[in-house]
Amino acid sequence: MLEKKNLDYEKVVLVGIIHQQQDEKKSKEYLDELEFLTYTAGGEVVKRFVQKIDTPNPKTFIGTGKIEEVKLFVEENKIGTIVFDDELTPAQQNNIEKLLQIKVLDRTTLILDIFAQRAQTSYARTQVELAQYQYLLPRLTGLWTHLERQRGGIGMRGPGETEIETDRRIVRDRIALLKKKLESIDRQMATQRSNRGALVRVALIGYTNVGKSTLMNVISKSNVFAENKLFATLDTTVRKVVIENLPFLLSDTVGFIRKLPTQLIESFKSTLDEVREADLLLHVVDISHPNFEEHINSVNQILSEINSIDKPTIMIFNKIDAYKYEILEEDDLITQRSSKHFTLADWKQTWMNRTNGDAIFISATNKENLDEFREKIYEKVKDIHVTRFPYNNFLYPEIDT
Repeated sequence: MLEKKNLDYEKVVLVGIIHQQQDEKKSKEYLDELEFLTYTAGGEVVKRFVQKIDTPNPKTFIGTGKIEEVKLFVEENKIGTIVFDDELTPAQQNNIEKLLQIKVLDRTTLILDIFAQRAQTSYARTQVELAQYQYLLPRLTGLWTHLERQRGGIGMRGPGETEIETDRRIVRDRIALLKKKLESIDRQMATQRSNRGALVRVALIGYTNVGKSTLMNVISKSNVFAENKLFATLDTTVRKVVIENLPFLLSDTVGFIRKLPTQLIESFKSTLDEVREADLLLHVVDISHPNFEEHINSVNQILSEINSIDKPTIMIFNKIDAYKYEILEEDDLITQRSSKHFTLADWKQTWMNRTNGDAIFISATNKENLDEFREKIYEKVKDIHVTRFPYNNFLYPEIDT
């Protein structure tokens, strides 16, 4: 739970479910992340509702009894927003709104809203707007009357505030226009990437809020925006970095997350092109997070979807300064020992030992082990450079083939 409370935040309740593919532990992890998303968007979670159910109710997602329990709490505590951990169908959203008479959001809407807040450039705003329209199109019928009743706040940023009178035809026309605009910008960005010359390209990737932007600032001595909230950075930042005598291009990309809306993957195609066209990936992991292995799997899943899973990769385990493990009594070492009791030395002997030495443990904030980090990057970039551009070696006399 978040410790810091803010009276200006919207009061929000969360709803999650437990089923065969998502046990109680997994449901709690997802709701913890959903709470952090809610906080990032400007909300304060006052209660969570969880129901064990085989399959979501096609009408109200959760059962009628649980809906009544939620309704009673919402009315007694003057709650204005409810957020579901899974994507709702248009029918489910409309039915729940009619029953509860409050703003009903799902995980996808919440992520889209955060992206709308964080988008700084015209390109990022266009990408987010396209994703919002694609998501809102099948939900137009019930959305506009609801927006007319209660405008603004979490989940209401973007096209919904100014297009209340629009209809499906206008929205489809807007989607087509945004796609054309993005195609034009994509061509410009592709030209920019092709004009970067023979420099090796390195891309920072990873789950959201793992410290990519902080690491970018440390390596490139730049001033990329970094904050302890989800999706602090949306716009791809590219910097020229020189380690010893070797220059290369380093890009900071948007963070990934579990259950990332498909609309965003498509809309941020050009941002992901930085990953597709990179020669080397730096997969940054927050090792202090109790579920960092699942975060790795989520990132790898998206890398597979964009055909980038086989790229040369260095695993960067960040935030070692914040890493804590549970200490067991001597009698419990064998029976109770699990990954949550691993020290950093223990972790290095697990699957991390099979990364051919391409795993580094650092703290970007405290600048721990950064010399080893730079040396590893230098060796990898040098190998790529001398393999691809052997005729350029005279430019970097210290590079030996």
